[in-house]
Amino acid sequence: MSTETQKPENSWLNLIFNIVLPVLILNKLTKYLGPLAALLLALAFPLCYGAYDLAKRKKVNAFSALGLLNVSLTGGLALMGIHGFWFAVKEAAFPALVGLFVFGSAFTKKPFIEAIFLNPGVMKVDLLEERLQQNGKQVEFHAHLKKATMWLSLSFVFSAVCNFVLAERIFLNIDKALSPEAQSVILNEQIAKMTTWSMAIIMVPSMIFLLGIFWYLMRGVKQYSGLTTDDLMKT
Repeated sequence: MSTETQKPENSWLNLIFNIVLPVLILNKLTKYLGPLAALLLALAFPLCYGAYDLAKRKKVNAFSALGLLNVSLTGGLALMGIHGFWFAVKEAAFPALVGLFVFGSAFTKKPFIEAIFLNPGVMKVDLLEERLQQNGKQVEFHAHLKKATMWLSLSFVFSAVCNFVLAERIFLNIDKALSPEAQSVILNEQIAKMTTWSMAIIMVPSMIFLLGIFWYLMRGVKQYSGLTTDDLMKT
């Protein structure tokens, strides 16, 4: 692991600007602004946040890239008048792509699991690095991070499968004889329904999965550094 000299990214701001706000705009404002205007407004949030982060940190924000992809797919399908099965594919494709990104990061110097759980803003990462160096366990711990990241990627595969099964039952074909405005209203209702049910059916098991991964990660922290969660948490 490398010590960050810059202020760590705020995970909550990442999620809000790149995922939550764009989805809410597409779900709630399309019927007021129109499909194209809502899409452009939704795209503006991850685009501006990503540009700000690029200028500040000199690197591409992965959350912004994924947020742009997600919003582009959702808004693009709506603009093209594509409904039903292809929305189910899109709902499965997004977590699947995230899972691939996470899996690929396992083979880099900084696995994705490190960015999520070993955040210098909440944990004493310097202390962990010092103990690992003293114990000569840097290589073993990096291998542990790699395994934990692979488990994390499986949680996104689980979400992709659940998303597809759920979306296939929610995103039914819309009658082409209806006016574009009526079709947009029905599609917005389907998106809102998908968002609601996914929170209940997918988010809860995913959170349990994440808690299990966190336990596995911290077990390795204690094994290789001798530090506990209490030792590492900043007060």
